[in-house]
Amino acid sequence: MPPKKPRAPRVPAPAKKRKMNSKSELTVLELCAGAGGQAIGLHDAGFKKCLAAVELDDRACETLAGNKLDLPVKKADVKKFDASEFRGHVDLLAAGVPCPPFSIAGKQLGADDERDLFPSALRCVRECQPRAVLFENVRGFASAKFASYRDRLQSELLAMGYVSDFRVLQASDFGVPQLRPRFVLVAIRAEFAEHFFWPAPSGAPPTVADKIADLMGANGWKGLAKWKIRAASIAPTLVGGSKKHGGPDLGPTRAKQRWKELGVNGHGIGNEAPERSFPT
Repeated sequence: MPPKKPRAPRVPAPAKKRKMNSKSELTVLELCAGAGGQAIGLHDAGFKKCLAAVELDDRACETLAGNKLDLPVKKADVKKFDASEFRGHVDLLAAGVPCPPFSIAGKQLGADDERDLFPSALRCVRECQPRAVLFENVRGFASAKFASYRDRLQSELLAMGYVSDFRVLQASDFGVPQLRPRFVLVAIRAEFAEHFFWPAPSGAPPTVADKIADLMGANGWKGLAKWKIRAASIAPTLVGGSKKHGGPDLGPTRAKQRWKELGVNGHGIGNEAPERSFPT
């Protein structure tokens, strides 16, 4: 009887290639979460599970905690935040890092501005290795002035295995009655990059009247019909409520004039709809 051939050593099966989760399972780690506007948008887009909404400002954290999404708020400075605890569990890392370093309304110091948190956001990408990255900022970041900064940013992402692209998207192209252009950079791990495509505009933008006429008429305001004619347009960018502006405010003089044309007082915020006899 011939001797048995020695068995080949058992080789462990290769690790399965990471697959994108199904839409209902998509997870997101959000940095600089603010009051939760982006969190709501990401939730509606399919990222149903927020692993952490990282924010430093006390009032923003209170707002996040009271959000209907029941977000896991983590009060922390992004410069000191360690994202490694989420490694292997993040489908998307989303960061709306501070915009003053790149805004035309500021000094545009870029990397020389202490509020520049892109380096910290990149560190968090290295620590948690998400499947995709979303960076959002002001339109000014897409200007020629910051071309070298953007190149370095994209080069660092590429070195970590991400294919990236950026565009300036206008909110009014996607169902928002507001002129709000934003820089958006999306980076996808190379094995998934071919599946990403930029969204197409959703058609003619709605007007302010289209979106909030029902709210304005909630108390039976007799001037609603007349107001709807004035508000049949797109609003300026909403900028109020910041510390810089000292509280509720809808922007500089020219923006306030545009709000006035729409039948909106740009000097404050109304908590209730107009009463029936409110002046028109």
